[in-house]
Amino acid sequence: MASVDLAPPSTPAETSGRAAGRAARTLVPRSSQGQWKPAGDRRDPLAILAEQDTTRVPELVPVRYERMLASAFTFYRGAAAIMAADLGSQPHSRLTVQLCGDAHLSNFGAFQAPDRRLVFDVNDFDETLPGPFEWDVKRLVASFEIGGRDRAFGERVRRRCVLAAGREYRQAMRRFAAMSELEVWYARLEVEDIVGRLQSRVTKEDRRRFEKNLAKTKSKDSLRALAKLTVETPEGLRIANRPPVLVPISALAGDLGEAEIAELMGELLGRYRETIDPQYQALLDRFRFVDAGHKVVGVGSVGTRAWIALMMGRNHDDPLFLQVKQAGPSVLEPFAGASGFPEHGRRVVVGQRLMQAAGDIFLGWLHGAGLDGVERHFYVRQLWDGKGSADIEAMSPGAMEGYAELCGWTLARAHARSGDRAAIAAYLGKGETFDQAMVDFAVAYADQNEADYAAVMAARSEEGDGHREH
Repeated sequence: MASVDLAPPSTPAETSGRAAGRAARTLVPRSSQGQWKPAGDRRDPLAILAEQDTTRVPELVPVRYERMLASAFTFYRGAAAIMAADLGSQPHSRLTVQLCGDAHLSNFGAFQAPDRRLVFDVNDFDETLPGPFEWDVKRLVASFEIGGRDRAFGERVRRRCVLAAGREYRQAMRRFAAMSELEVWYARLEVEDIVGRLQSRVTKEDRRRFEKNLAKTKSKDSLRALAKLTVETPEGLRIANRPPVLVPISALAGDLGEAEIAELMGELLGRYRETIDPQYQALLDRFRFVDAGHKVVGVGSVGTRAWIALMMGRNHDDPLFLQVKQAGPSVLEPFAGASGFPEHGRRVVVGQRLMQAAGDIFLGWLHGAGLDGVERHFYVRQLWDGKGSADIEAMSPGAMEGYAELCGWTLARAHARSGDRAAIAAYLGKGETFDQAMVDFAVAYADQNEADYAAVMAARSEEGDGHREH
C-alpha cells in the first residue's frame, strides 16, 4: 500500500483533471477540510430526525429510536441526515463523484459476486447521489473515531485507525489515477485476499473470528433464510409472524385474501421485472410468488417500508428471497441537488451499479401503490446472497486499523469509477496534509455526534416521562 507517483500527463483529459485538482486546492485548501464548527443556524438534530419520522411506519418509530440510542455509535449510524446537513453547510471541493451518502464503517461488507466469489465492497446505497468526494470520506473517517470510542480504544489507537482510512483513500486514488479505464472498472477486493493483506496486524483471535464469520457469510443464502423466516402451514410455507420485526402480508392486508394479495404482488413484481436484464428476467420467470412480509432492517432504515418476497423454484429446496425496500429522496438532495431520476428506486440502483465492482443480478426498482393505496418508490435486491459484515464489536486495535485501510481503498475505487480520479488525486497530493485533516475532522465531529446523541437522548427521555405522567 505504498504511495505511487502519478505518471506524467499523457492526455488532454489528464492534464485538465490535474489542473482542476490544483484549482480545488485554492478554492478549499486541504488543511481546511479538518475544520468543523457548527453553523450559527444549524438545525436542531431532533427536528431533522422528527421530520424523517413523518414518512415512516408510526408503529416502528419507537424501534428506530431504541436502536439508534443504544450508543453514540449506533446514533451516528442512524444520523446520516444530520451529517448531510452539516456537510452541506461547509465549503467543498466541487470534485464530484457518485457518493454512497452513508459511508460509515458498518456499511461495508462481503457478498457473493455473480461469479460466486466473495468480494468486499460498499453495501448500502439508500442515500447515493452525485456530490463532493470528501463528504463520503468524512463520513467514513468520523465513523472510525466514533467506533473506536465505542470500543474504548485509546486516543492513539483511534488516530491510527482514522489516519489509515484517510491515507489509504488518498494513496489508492493516486494509484487509480495512473490506471486505464478498464483496469479501474474491473478492480475489486476479494475476501480471500483480505487475510493476506492484514496478516501483520491481526491476532490469532482475529483470524479465528474472521474464519468463523466467513463460514457464516458463505452459508447466508436463500435456503438459510427459508429456515429462519418461514413456518409450515396447512397452505404450505409462509412468512413467520414475529411482530414488530417480521409480519406476514396476510396479517396486514385486512380483508384481502391470498388470491388478491398474490395478484397485487404479481403486478408490483412485474413492474420490477422490467428493470433487470432480459437474461435475469428469464431466470426470475422460473420462480413463482409464494408469500411476502414486512421485515425491519438496519438502524437508520427502521420504519421505512421493507418487504421480503418469498419465491419458489422447482421445489422447496429452491427458494429465492427478494427484499423490496422503500426508497425516498436522498438526505443529500437539499445540499447536492435533486436526483436526475424521477424514481428514487432507480436512483439507488444506478448509484449502486456505478460504485460496486460486482453487483446483484436481481437488482432493480419499481414504484406502485401498496396495501394502503399510497404510491411509493422501492428498490429490489436479493435478501441474503452470501452477505456478511465485519465483527466491529470484537476487533482488536490492529484489525480495526487494517479494516480502515480496506474501507479507504474500497471507497477510493468506488469513487474512481465515476469521478475525475486525476483531479481528485491531484487535489489529495503526495503528502499527508489531507490525511491529517481527516484526523482533525473525525475528532471534532465525533465530539459533535456525542453532543447530538446526548441531546436527542434527553429529549426522548423527557418525552417518555411526559407520556407516562399522562
